[in-house]
Amino acid sequence: MATMTSLIGLINKIQRACTVLGDHGGEGMSLWEALPTVAVVGGQSSGKSSVLESVVGRDFLPRGSGIVTRRPLVLQLHKTDDGQQEYAEFLHASRKRFTDFAAVRQEISDETDRITGKTKAISNVPIQLSIYSPNVVNLTLIDLPGLTKVAVEGQSDTIVQDIENMVRSYVEKPNCIILAISPANQDIATSDAIKIAREVDPSGERTFGVVTKLDLMDKGTNAVEVLEGRQYRLKHPWVGIVNRSQADINKNVDMIVARKKEREYFETSPEYGHLAHKMGAEYLAKLLSEHLEYVIRMKIPSIISLINKAIDELNAELDRIGRPIAVDSGAKLYTILQMCRAFDKVFKEHLDGGRPGGDRIYGVFDHQLPAALKKLPFNRHLSLKNVEKVVMEADGYQPHLIAPEQGYRRLIEGSIGYFKGPAEASVDAVHLILKELVRKSIAATEELKRFPTLQADIAAAANDALERFREESRRTVTRMVDMESGYLTVEFFRKMHLEPEKNADQKNPNRSNPNPPVDSYTDNHLSKIGSNVNGYINMVLDTLKNSIPKAVVHCQVREAKRSLLNHFYVQVGKREKDQLGALLDEDPALMEKRAQLAKRLELYKQAMDDINSVAWNK
Repeated sequence: MATMTSLIGLINKIQRACTVLGDHGGEGMSLWEALPTVAVVGGQSSGKSSVLESVVGRDFLPRGSGIVTRRPLVLQLHKTDDGQQEYAEFLHASRKRFTDFAAVRQEISDETDRITGKTKAISNVPIQLSIYSPNVVNLTLIDLPGLTKVAVEGQSDTIVQDIENMVRSYVEKPNCIILAISPANQDIATSDAIKIAREVDPSGERTFGVVTKLDLMDKGTNAVEVLEGRQYRLKHPWVGIVNRSQADINKNVDMIVARKKEREYFETSPEYGHLAHKMGAEYLAKLLSEHLEYVIRMKIPSIISLINKAIDELNAELDRIGRPIAVDSGAKLYTILQMCRAFDKVFKEHLDGGRPGGDRIYGVFDHQLPAALKKLPFNRHLSLKNVEKVVMEADGYQPHLIAPEQGYRRLIEGSIGYFKGPAEASVDAVHLILKELVRKSIAATEELKRFPTLQADIAAAANDALERFREESRRTVTRMVDMESGYLTVEFFRKMHLEPEKNADQKNPNRSNPNPPVDSYTDNHLSKIGSNVNGYINMVLDTLKNSIPKAVVHCQVREAKRSLLNHFYVQVGKREKDQLGALLDEDPALMEKRAQLAKRLELYKQAMDDINSVAWNK
């Protein structure tokens, strides 16, 4: 099994990394919750600071009246080899080593003020401090603001509840070991620390009781019943501490000397002599370190399970938002082409029915085009007055002899010209639908969301291609209309001429003059001309109503599916490395998110490697 030193050192390392990434206590982060910690809880002036300084063997904490600890202090102790110099490091100033512990005290005060200001407000953002010394055991302690019962001047009215809520956010977590500090000159039943510990840990399995200021008790009184567990029983032994006196503090008495005086006090005390072997700050530190190692060992399987789950979730999230891009040109070009193919796939799904939108194109052909054709002004164009006008203008100075062929042609050409409007409108309607589908496809392509510049370039290239397809489609449908007026279907008129003649012969076999002279400009004659032209136009309408959709689909929809980004591919292939990199210029917010995810993933992977290399070594 791993040694105590390596296991606690591993947890210290993971906790430190968690804090770097924001996975720190008080915020409900899962990995931090899974790591065993020791939270130091006590009322104001209960001697919390003195206990911590005794455990560390250094005078390094700010002192004063009222609330001195206004931010959680995550204190990681790292035991070094004998003879090595003691030093401290802050996470927020990781490149600076502090060998002067008076400077450590000042840095704690300054860093507290940086968040809370020079007020008596509190903050749940922790300060991370690591101390390296041969005089400590490997241990992590969290010093929390002292519990209080009343707000003083300059404090918020909610300060009492705010502090309690902060303390609870740590001690409620099942992996938190509670170090409950109570002064000996106060009834243990009214101890703030014991009260909150009893509420969150009623069985007492996570609570270590510490009694401070034993040397300040009234003459004739002692705390033996408490220390022996007879007054308030816990699963773990109570530990008594003798704090430095104010005179010792004023004289800057060395903490090592203070430890020695503490041992002498217990060894020579008639009340506590029988308990001397398990009293004092040194014993407390050893007791906590051994218990923390035991808890860590018991929690390793659940920590491993949590880390594996977190690794899977982080990998899935990185896959969703996209992995970092390689720096070489080939990899960048490959990535761009992958993005284009992803967009093209979504775009085709819109057209082919896998996603909504393509049905609107059919709506243009099935509803919009027929409705537009139906509204064409053929009634006005083929009115008797206009037919007469066109026929007379076509005849010129010499009226037609049998049938006004030129008049027919002009009337037909004029009527067919009206078809250009609906034909071009269909082209434009489909163009707008395709543009909208491009916009939706870009928005729906998850892979593209990380590259706003590439999004814009693909959209521009796709829209340019759609413009080219529209122009070709417009030319095609215009040609189709022109073709109908450029060469008329003569069989239509021949059949129309033969039908009445055949019917007349059947009624009057002796008829000698099938075409008796008629007045070329009578209403009946003009009406018949208009009727004949209208019949021909209806035939052309039926033809175009079917052929215009085919032309539009062939020139626009089919080409959009087949070659929407072909021109873009050619242009991208000619670009240099820097130009390709510019296309892959990501949204800064997304880049920051990926960097954080990658750091967290690296933390979990490193934690898993460390656990595998340390936790199961014999």
